[in-house]
Amino acid sequence: MSSSFFSLPFLLYFLFFISMINGQNLIYDTCKTSSKQDPNVNLQFCTTSLQAAPASHCANLEGLGMMSIRLTRYNVTDTRCYIKQLLKNNTKIDPYVKSCLNDCFELYSDAIPGIKNAMKSYSSKHYFDANVQISSVMDATTTCEDGFKQKKGVVSPLTKRNRATFELSAIALSIMNIIQRGSN
Repeated sequence: MSSSFFSLPFLLYFLFFISMINGQNLIYDTCKTSSKQDPNVNLQFCTTSLQAAPASHCANLEGLGMMSIRLTRYNVTDTRCYIKQLLKNNTKIDPYVKSCLNDCFELYSDAIPGIKNAMKSYSSKHYFDANVQISSVMDATTTCEDGFKQKKGVVSPLTKRNRATFELSAIALSIMNIIQRGSN
């Protein structure tokens, strides 16, 4: 009787370990496929991002897709908050930069309901709609970044954040493409 008591925890640990390995393989394989098919997906960024998502090691491909959309949503929301703080805390901000930040704040504000709708569309397997909604988030990041480039010598304080949002969106789109190809 005592030997079966000790084997149950070992068995549970072993099953957990195997699921972690399978989850890491799925993440890596998904990111590798995505990075080969889409120049906007960086293998390392994709792998690191998805591995950091809670429960990603237990997820299937559809779950990874939803996690990538959630990560995009968190990034959009956090970037919007960051822009708000920049505008609030910088009284000596260049008027052109302030104008660009205001534009970016509006773009990110508009992206929040779009990404929420993308989550609903994705959950309902309306991938075309989710694709359009996520693509609009990508467009918002590009438009935001391009605004700073309109005036020579201006450096965007949002480059890294815009790039991360863009890449997370690209990951979500790529996973949807993989799912759609698999269901055809």
